[in-house]
Amino acid sequence: MNKHPLGHSALRKGRVSVDHMVYLVTTTTLHRQPRFQHFPSACTAARCFEDQILLGDSRMLAWVLMPDHVHWLIHLGEGQQLASIINRLKSSSARKVNQQLNSGGTLWASAYHDRALRRDDDLRSAARYLVANPLRAGLARRIGEYPFWNAVWL
Repeated sequence: MNKHPLGHSALRKGRVSVDHMVYLVTTTTLHRQPRFQHFPSACTAARCFEDQILLGDSRMLAWVLMPDHVHWLIHLGEGQQLASIINRLKSSSARKVNQQLNSGGTLWASAYHDRALRRDDDLRSAARYLVANPLRAGLARRIGEYPFWNAVWL
């Protein structure tokens, strides 16, 4: 059951992109299918997350790819729209994963959640939360054991 009577479009109403703001973004696979349990698919999608052509003037500060979702920490560039960057990341990764698997269809759910981080403390907390996701999910005992993440601080 949809909690929001107007659907995802109501959640996007009033959403703005602020130059040089850092956003924590989460998006899921369609129906939360664990599409990235397949190692080659996860590798293919992960390569897209740091593709500067897709990011434009923006910068990926950190990311973690889980079996059924991804978290991105994105520093928005000058004149960039967060929705456009998210669309490019999702479209490119879906196209490349589908090519690799010789399949078609929708990979990502259409919606995503974003939260602007307003202080440096928020940034550090968000990065720690993001990188620790595989540990909380029981996918690894140490972050170095999990292959699908990166952060600019390393």
